[in-house]
Amino acid sequence: MILLATLLVLAVAALGWWLARRRARQVELRAHGHRDRLHSRPVYHGLYVAIWTGVPALLLLLAWIVVQGPVLDALLLSSLPQDVVRGLDENARAVLLNEIKTRAAGNALPGQPAPYVLEAVQRLLRWRAIADMAALALSLAVALAGLAFSWRRLSPSFRARKAVERAFTWLMLLCASLAVLTTVGIVLSLIFETMRFFTMVPLSEFLFGLRWEPQIAFRPDQVASSGAFGMIPVFAGTLLISAIALGFAVPVGLLSAIYLAEFASGRFRAVAKPTLEFLAGIPTVVYGFFAILTVAPAIKRFGEALGIAAAPNSALAAGLVMGIMLIPFISSLSDDALAAVPNALREGSIGLGATRAETIRHVLLPAALPGIMAGVLLAASRAIGETMIVVMAAGIIATLTLNPFEAVTTVTVQIVTLLIGDTEFDNPKTLAAFALGFVLFLVTLALNMLSMHIVRKYREQYD
Repeated sequence: MILLATLLVLAVAALGWWLARRRARQVELRAHGHRDRLHSRPVYHGLYVAIWTGVPALLLLLAWIVVQGPVLDALLLSSLPQDVVRGLDENARAVLLNEIKTRAAGNALPGQPAPYVLEAVQRLLRWRAIADMAALALSLAVALAGLAFSWRRLSPSFRARKAVERAFTWLMLLCASLAVLTTVGIVLSLIFETMRFFTMVPLSEFLFGLRWEPQIAFRPDQVASSGAFGMIPVFAGTLLISAIALGFAVPVGLLSAIYLAEFASGRFRAVAKPTLEFLAGIPTVVYGFFAILTVAPAIKRFGEALGIAAAPNSALAAGLVMGIMLIPFISSLSDDALAAVPNALREGSIGLGATRAETIRHVLLPAALPGIMAGVLLAASRAIGETMIVVMAAGIIATLTLNPFEAVTTVTVQIVTLLIGDTEFDNPKTLAAFALGFVLFLVTLALNMLSMHIVRKYREQYD
């Protein structure tokens, strides 16, 4: 019903746009004197009516969707027998509400439901129908009211263009505010949950511990239930795989960008650059299959030939495949940065007697350094945040080692592993994911600030 209400509101807004635009065109055609001419074009009259017709009604529907669920849950709990609800804690109430909603959706559950559950299911279905009809009626009423209000304001002298531009300005401000508030919300959620984690695990153990075994005891006599939450093995694995990936991707990507920008013919460039960028569109799970089926066995055979014990899943396999994935990020952005360097710098360097290699090394690369650093930073962020390739090619065991032939894990893999399942956020095992995420956020923030400093320094020098 909400979808139907949304479609009807959009239809009314489109009708208002067409009618207002048609009316403005008729006024424009009939205008003979200066006083009768339209201040704004007919399209702005239509947009003004469409905005006042659709936006308030759609905002009402959005607020209705947000509020309807909690309100119905509160009504359901208040309608249940008090002797049933009184002895339930928060988790048990959530389970009971979930059972009622599941049965109301028509899904079968094992066991015979209690009579009060069946009554609650009928009440929920009835209340949902009433709420949907009310949402439909109110949204249409608001849309028609907005249509009538905006229609009455239309006239040849009405400044519709300024009103529409003001509305789009507020829309852009709202989008910018949502982006900022989302960022603030993410950071605050990380901070609060991380503080809860450090009330259970000492900060010194997390920062300087050399073992990562996030286990918790579900009963007093459980074997191997003592947890170890040292982050150093996890971050060491992250840095090792990222270093291997960047060590492979940066030279290959940068050299390919230099060739495409300075040496390749137009025909070869037209084929090679889209082919390189095609690598960025391959799903990471495909890279993971390539790693475990091709690269990892080849590395294991290579290690055995050299007399080095190589694990079936290794940091080297994950890093090399991740490096292949990162090549288009570095190559494409570096190529664009080199192509944006003014030809006057090239011609001046060659005119002074420098070779092409010296021109590239001493003139083009420093001038294009901000763009190249942007590509490297993007690749580094992608490497640090990659999960699927590491899970499939490197494993999930946190090992403190710098040997690329051994299995390691990364921060993102551990976050996913810790949050799998229905575990509540009331134990250190689950909250450890937020602590890892917060430290990873600080690391990436420091990398961003460092790259911005480098970009600003060289941009001021070569602009």
